[in-house]
Amino acid sequence: MEHRSLGPSGPAVSAIGLGCMGMSEFYGPRSDDSSLETLAAALDAGIDFFDTADTYGHGHNEALLGRFLKGRRDRVVIATKFGIVRAPGAYERRIDNSPAHVAAACDASLKRLGVETIDLYYAHRIDPARPIEETVGAMARLVEAGKVRHLGLSEVSAATLRRAAAVHPIAAVQSEYSLWTRDPEADGVMDACRDLGTAFVAYSPLGRAFLTGTLRRPDDLAADDVRRALPRFQDAAMARNLDLAAGLAALATARAVTPAQMALAWLLAKQPHAIAIPGTTKAARARENAAASAIVLTGEEMAALDALFPLGAATGARYTPEGMKGVGS
Repeated sequence: MEHRSLGPSGPAVSAIGLGCMGMSEFYGPRSDDSSLETLAAALDAGIDFFDTADTYGHGHNEALLGRFLKGRRDRVVIATKFGIVRAPGAYERRIDNSPAHVAAACDASLKRLGVETIDLYYAHRIDPARPIEETVGAMARLVEAGKVRHLGLSEVSAATLRRAAAVHPIAAVQSEYSLWTRDPEADGVMDACRDLGTAFVAYSPLGRAFLTGTLRRPDDLAADDVRRALPRFQDAAMARNLDLAAGLAALATARAVTPAQMALAWLLAKQPHAIAIPGTTKAARARENAAASAIVLTGEEMAALDALFPLGAATGARYTPEGMKGVGS
């Protein structure tokens, strides 16, 4: 497994990490036993960078990861997030970046995770009404207190990142990035990360499983799956997006790899400072994703993928208006 640095002074982590959100909610049926098996399979496959947040399952996700970490803490780099506040059972959210919430949320996450220090602590979303300098200043005090090692931001603009980095080094920016979501290439975020030595952590690098070729119609999703409400997964948009998935599948078949592996290999080759955190609740998928780090695509394959998935190739927005709150602030 290739390793990449979380910022200039951060630890080296597996180039492919594990997004844990789906182990608690949003993507249909799940079980703690299966999730714990998947976490173990990922670690055995060389994945040592696990991503969670306090809002996933309203704390359940952090507590689940805390169960897994017992006896394994020194083998895993943990990233978690604060800032999205939701009522139980609701998708609607508010954003709280206040210094008081930063401190209280960190203490709660430490308790659920069962650790003394969080390796990477992100502001999950940014409240545009609150100066980023104030939020990052509060986060920096957690570093001074020994509760957090490194700071991160999620779904921020390049300008916000640069302002934040003037207050305290930012080890990582996490945003959605994949073959069908290439916005960070165009909006300056990738360039800002490179300039500052900040790692770029790509969530949903498989397009919320759409790029794996396993989804053919909305009915393939569970009744409570949040993707049913996302514009790209609606009937008309999904039909058009299936052409993209079919093109990826054809290229993957020619290379004798899975579509997921080709999508991850493209991402790692395209952005040498990026780390991908595909999510899964299945041990076999975790092993499949980990194996993608060893795949080296040819120049012709990279060019074919770039041509198939130019900026804006996907039909439909990636979130509902509610989900876009705080994105790009």
